[in-house]
Amino acid sequence: MPTPKETICQQLLLVRCQRDDREAMEELIAVWEKRLFYYVRRMVDQEADAWDVMQKTWVKVFRKVKSLKDPQSFPCWLYTLTRNTALSHLRQRPGARFASDTLDQCENLPAEDNSTTVFEDAEAVHDALGRISFDHCEVLSMVFLEDLSVEEIGRVIGVPQGTVKSRLHYAKCALRKLMEKEGKP
Repeated sequence: MPTPKETICQQLLLVRCQRDDREAMEELIAVWEKRLFYYVRRMVDQEADAWDVMQKTWVKVFRKVKSLKDPQSFPCWLYTLTRNTALSHLRQRPGARFASDTLDQCENLPAEDNSTTVFEDAEAVHDALGRISFDHCEVLSMVFLEDLSVEEIGRVIGVPQGTVKSRLHYAKCALRKLMEKEGKP
């Protein structure tokens, strides 16, 4: 979570971008590109395609940034724009990973509240994220990367909060099961 000072700096940076400040736009890219690329890379199989999605996303950001009224909503707005750009890209690719096929991996696990599940092995988590369904990978990426709330994730992906909670539950379950299968806690 950003500190209040970091939040204010990010909001000021956004206002500068809205005033067509080129340096601010470059700073914005520097601040967000790594996180967004990781998010896009979880959705898009090829690295070159992910960079293409990123480029299209930044073009859209700079065209639409002036329409953003509330600087505090920028992270949700940015992830929504990025998600929509990636989905457009995926729709043009045959065999894209969209299905929610994670449910069968969780059939025999107890229905516990695993909201406090901690995944300590970052490399194993990264690998496992690439092997769970698109819907579940997406919500976990937003939780792990940005610590977005259930409400914010719902706004980004356009589903009710209950659906986000369900996807988070099944995603954590599938991730845990994959990691246990490979002997990684």
